[in-house]
Amino acid sequence: MKQEELAERLRSSKRLLTPLTGWRGGMMGKLNVCICNLSCQRELRSKLKKKCECVFEGIAKAGNPTLLNQIYTELYITEGGSGELNEEHEVRWIETASRKPARPETTITCEDIFKPLPRRDGPIRAVMTKGVAGIGKTVLTQKFTLDWAEHKANQHVHFTFPFTFRELNLLRGKKLSLVELVHHFFTETKEAGISRFEQFQVVLIFDGLDECRLPLDFNNNQILTDVTESTSVDVLLTNLIKGNLLPSARLWITTRPAAANQIPPECVGMVTEVRGFTDPQKEEYFRKRFRDEEQASRIISHIKTSRSLHIMCHIPVFCWITATVLEDVLKTSKGRDLPKTLTEMYIHFLLVQSKVQNLKYHGRAATDPVWTRKTRKMILSLGKLAFEQLEKGNLIFYEADLAECGIDIRAASVYSGVFTQIFKEERGLHQDKVFCFVHLSLQEFLAALYVFLTFINSGVNLLFQQSASCWSALFNKTSELKLLLQSAVDKALQSPNGHLDLFLRFLLGLSLSTNQTLLWGLMTQTGSGSQTNQKTVEFIKEKIRENPSPERSINLFHCLNELNDHSLVEEIQQYLRSGRLSTVQLSPAQWSALVFVLLSSQEDLEVFDLKKYSASEEALLRLLPVVKASRKSVLIGCNLSERSCAALATVLSSQSSSLRELDLSHNELHDSGVKCLSAGLESPHCRLEALRLSGCNLSERSCAALVSVLSSQSSSLRELDLSHNQLQDLGVKLLSVGLESPHCRLEALRLSGCLLTQEGCASLASALSSNPSHLRELDLSYNHPGDSGVKLLSAGLEDPTWRLEALRVDHGGEQWLKPGLRKYSCELKLDTNTANSDLVLSEDNRKVMKVTEKQPYPDHPERFDRWPQILCSDGLTDRCYWEVDWKGLVDIGLTYREISRRGDSDACGLGFYENSWSLICSDGSFTARHNNRDTDIHVPPSSNRVAVYLDWPAGSLSFYSVSSDTLIHLHTFSSTFTQPLYPGFGVWSGSSVSLCQI
Repeated sequence: MKQEELAERLRSSKRLLTPLTGWRGGMMGKLNVCICNLSCQRELRSKLKKKCECVFEGIAKAGNPTLLNQIYTELYITEGGSGELNEEHEVRWIETASRKPARPETTITCEDIFKPLPRRDGPIRAVMTKGVAGIGKTVLTQKFTLDWAEHKANQHVHFTFPFTFRELNLLRGKKLSLVELVHHFFTETKEAGISRFEQFQVVLIFDGLDECRLPLDFNNNQILTDVTESTSVDVLLTNLIKGNLLPSARLWITTRPAAANQIPPECVGMVTEVRGFTDPQKEEYFRKRFRDEEQASRIISHIKTSRSLHIMCHIPVFCWITATVLEDVLKTSKGRDLPKTLTEMYIHFLLVQSKVQNLKYHGRAATDPVWTRKTRKMILSLGKLAFEQLEKGNLIFYEADLAECGIDIRAASVYSGVFTQIFKEERGLHQDKVFCFVHLSLQEFLAALYVFLTFINSGVNLLFQQSASCWSALFNKTSELKLLLQSAVDKALQSPNGHLDLFLRFLLGLSLSTNQTLLWGLMTQTGSGSQTNQKTVEFIKEKIRENPSPERSINLFHCLNELNDHSLVEEIQQYLRSGRLSTVQLSPAQWSALVFVLLSSQEDLEVFDLKKYSASEEALLRLLPVVKASRKSVLIGCNLSERSCAALATVLSSQSSSLRELDLSHNELHDSGVKCLSAGLESPHCRLEALRLSGCNLSERSCAALVSVLSSQSSSLRELDLSHNQLQDLGVKLLSVGLESPHCRLEALRLSGCLLTQEGCASLASALSSNPSHLRELDLSYNHPGDSGVKLLSAGLEDPTWRLEALRVDHGGEQWLKPGLRKYSCELKLDTNTANSDLVLSEDNRKVMKVTEKQPYPDHPERFDRWPQILCSDGLTDRCYWEVDWKGLVDIGLTYREISRRGDSDACGLGFYENSWSLICSDGSFTARHNNRDTDIHVPPSSNRVAVYLDWPAGSLSFYSVSSDTLIHLHTFSSTFTQPLYPGFGVWSGSSVSLCQI
């Protein structure tokens, strides 16, 4: 039954009961209160429905409103993150968020914002929702309120009270109680005589914490518990948020990321983040906006061709700006190129708005010049306001802010009435005026335009307040402009948070003569030539070469795009297309270009495999931003060290990291590397779920470093692989301390080949008995658990309190307690039926040599008739290790049995097709080959002996150079093997190979 119907029934009951004796007292009073409350709810719903049902998509006062329910596209809200300070410029957040695919990270719908998540206990009182400017936070609160007002959601809530901080700012200095504050904004409650709210389910929405100019002092403000006691608004807010005032109420606070730390984390029950539109949602928006299917498809296709536009369309407001521009350009400029850069898009947007105001407010014809003296003055005034307030970090402006920029309140109202989709005026309580630009990016564009126009018109460099002394000579003009642009690049690079990134893009874009032509009339003279632009391009490229951080260089590549220079990017794309990238020595600038290309790619960075680019530590350090953006990073056998671990710890500690799986197997990290890595793993921002450190030369000291990770309350680690390390029983005993912790959530632990005995098994059994609720998989194969160890752990499979489902104790025995890989030694036997007739076998068929005379081998279908190769007789499907002495030029490889034997095509050669892998050994170098793709190995031969280690179940094949019993890692292939692998050898002129006895 709806509450309106209930109110009417109560009125009917009142009419029936009034004549009855004794009912004129308490019961009638309660009925009156109930009816008043329901009437108040009805009136409040009606008011909020009128307020929220239309959205103006950036238009402040004029224009045709659109129904919110008609245009609303579900935003991508995720749980997670924190309310800690993040000072990165929001364009970097947008770029990061746009790379995150729409995977289920615990998505939350608008109506369920207060709904407890499955793993959370108890109700959530306060929710903070973060998101960059224009991402849709206000629209979300508007949709929540509208759904409540229209009886569509959250009907258990009696009252929803939406506030904005920009309105609350206007009450600074006034004394109010909480009840009076509600009465002021929602007069229906005052008229109904409601003076207490404890008995109601109330939702209080506070939108735009980043715009708050009230001193929210949570440490020193007085404690207040009485909703009728008057105080300042900031004291009301701090006590509301802390739960001292109206603890039964639910609070929803929205903010941009940089302001989130104003609220103490203990006051927030859950932090959510609005990620904006995913790629499918961008398309959905444009198809809703443009009913013409052909037009919508053309616009969507165009946006996809420009990565910078596609990234910015992650923000709903930018989708609106783009739609406004492209609709106009398609209508008025047939055959003309559509805007491809951000600067072009914003210039067109300014032109569209100027044409609209000319037609609407001045009665001018569409063919008249766009710019008049009056509109030029308006734009310059708005540009000055934008620039000066941008430097102060202000996004909303009050009368005092306008006065500082020389704009009086009446002029500001005129500007907001004329340029309704650029600059808007809002009215709060008492009709006080608040102004702002429709979006931060518009403020940054107008700020850049003002700086550029000021320089062109008067020679003043506003970035450094330098004045040009002489404008008579073109040389001076060109030289000064070059100085302006280069100083802007330097100033942007010095910014620790990138707050000038977008401003710089716009300023450089405005220096192009093609863009200045679009603004002719607003600009009275041009200020740049191709020579100046080329010098600016070279200056930016030099900065890319100098800048040690590829992440800091990303914006410089966006700047080159604005200047229409794509040479560095095209060079890298050519390497990628040819598949030659792993064989090329890249310069620092090319590494930065590769980062930009990979991060700008529309392909999902689900898995990043370093070997595709270069299996080296330098490559990893250069490509860290890509690691940070990927969900899974495969860094197997890439010759990484402690230095790499320290760098990866910073990635794991980053709030914006997407990394969930990290495979560092077969790198010489040592215990010192794991200690460095643990610093990142212990960070509250770390969300890593799987860590693989197989074969990294670790000891029990690494286990000591990992204990605090497993015991950490914030740890997300679910899978840990420490196989093939010399942990021994002491290491597992240390590790068990972490497993016993109630905070440990580990579900899979792999300790295969770690030199363990029944003593280590006893430690594990004890730990799992203490904390049996999580571990599902335990791999102890290739150890020596003994019967007692197996029995202890097998009992857990039967114990109903344990969650253990898979226990591997196969290949047990004392022989597996030998350190190193040689314990996996196997005897190989050469198959003479496969030997090419140019090969001769000797030393009991253990040595193969290439000779000139043909050998009289009988015909056999498995013999290589052209390639000088031979295979071993047995296929391998387990862990196997062998060593080979070589001389000259040889291939040492493995292949499926299906390899071709007839002819001289590549399909016959080891390493030349997808199911064949090889190491090419020569006197000066090693090269790894798979599927006819070579990877140079920058490790000079230290001896003429090579070791091969195959872990067939794990899909790992490693090659080592053997020097004085020390294994020097050369290369590791990672694959999923589905058939037995046959060792084989290719032996070329004057060369030989010998199977070693171990």
